[in-house]
Amino acid sequence: MSSSDIFIGETIGTALLILLGGGVCAAVTLKASKARNAGWVAIAFGWGFAVMTAAYISGPLSGAHLNPAVTVGIAIKDGDWGNVPTYFAGQILGAMIGAVLVWVAYYGQFQAHLTDREIVGGPGAQDTTAKSVEAQEKGAGPVLGVFSTGPEIRHTVQNLATEIIGTFVLLLAILTQGLNDEGNGLGVLGALITGFVVVSIGLSLGGPTGYAINPVRDLGPRIVHALLPLPNKGGSDWSYAWIPVVGPLIGGAIAGGVYNLAFA
Repeated sequence: MSSSDIFIGETIGTALLILLGGGVCAAVTLKASKARNAGWVAIAFGWGFAVMTAAYISGPLSGAHLNPAVTVGIAIKDGDWGNVPTYFAGQILGAMIGAVLVWVAYYGQFQAHLTDREIVGGPGAQDTTAKSVEAQEKGAGPVLGVFSTGPEIRHTVQNLATEIIGTFVLLLAILTQGLNDEGNGLGVLGALITGFVVVSIGLSLGGPTGYAINPVRDLGPRIVHALLPLPNKGGSDWSYAWIPVVGPLIGGAIAGGVYNLAFA
């Protein structure tokens, strides 16, 4: 694969991943969405099918990493780091494009949600009236969950460990695909299996942190949230933002090491 193929494939694939994954979060969260309150199962399956679709489409161009943790795990497994920066560049650009497309697709719902006093101005609603940037950044705004993840209980060690564990499961499942078929891989079936692995992680391990398991899935849309002209959007919770970046990278690296020790 050429560098241009890798960059284009990762940009397109990651954009589709975030469009469909962030789209299901928007559908479940936003006022006037037909799928509002559909619940966690819908989100888990939505993200799983998003991974499957994006991987199937981008696989012929870039191998469909779509995730810096996957890129790191594969680099450790193969010992080839030459294309890692190209993968990273396509992934972060694609994630930001996908987040913008979610905003475009749900523009009316964002406006209705963020101007509803029951959501941004009523009793117990998200405080979006802070007078300083520091005060706004203490917590997540009322639609940040459409763009990025956040913990139910803020405990740095637990939150980091949860992201490491979830990503480790994802990477080990990806790296071991096809070992029962003389190492020939699973071809297009691999995208389906990976999608269902993501569903499993979401259902089993997603409760504590919202399971980023992908640094750019969280960071790219969080940057877009900070930049978009959304009314009453509140903070982007940058104090938490390092955990869904560092945790998945550690989990991917550990999985690459375990693969070399146990399977290579």
